[in-house]
Amino acid sequence: MSIHNMAEQGGLPFAIAYIGIGANLGDARAQVEDALRRLQALSGCTLMAASSLYRTAPIDAGGDDYINAVARISTTLGAAELLSALHGIEQAHGRERPYRNAPRTLDLDLLLYADARIDTPTLTVPHPRITERAFVLVPLLELAPAIHIPGLGAAQDYAAAVTDQRIDQIT
Repeated sequence: MSIHNMAEQGGLPFAIAYIGIGANLGDARAQVEDALRRLQALSGCTLMAASSLYRTAPIDAGGDDYINAVARISTTLGAAELLSALHGIEQAHGRERPYRNAPRTLDLDLLLYADARIDTPTLTVPHPRITERAFVLVPLLELAPAIHIPGLGAAQDYAAAVTDQRIDQIT
């Protein structure tokens, strides 16, 4: 599969992307739900599906539990443009980055962008910790049980390694 597929209507190029969503400050559930609405409203994007919401403990960080989800979108935006748009949604929620893994009002990660492998100073796809985090793998596999991670293989092959991480489905 190429990075872009041809849409059925009009032949416009698009890519299927997966977005990790998380929040643990303020009303985290409302922040995640609003992020899903904003993804649907984002120009050049269509929200195709969203996983259940999950409650998870912070990893390599302190603070309250996170509410997490994964969204599948189709987009006509390039990967860098999409990342910029995701950062805009984070900023609309007051996202601050005082230090690595700080608690956050909203975190949007570009997990997968079609079958692309991207490694630039500002973007790495697949997300570098996609296989190490239950809060990513469990909702990703809910949406796409047979998904393959470019360069790494079947996502399901990594699920057993994260079973020690607490993750509770809440919706």
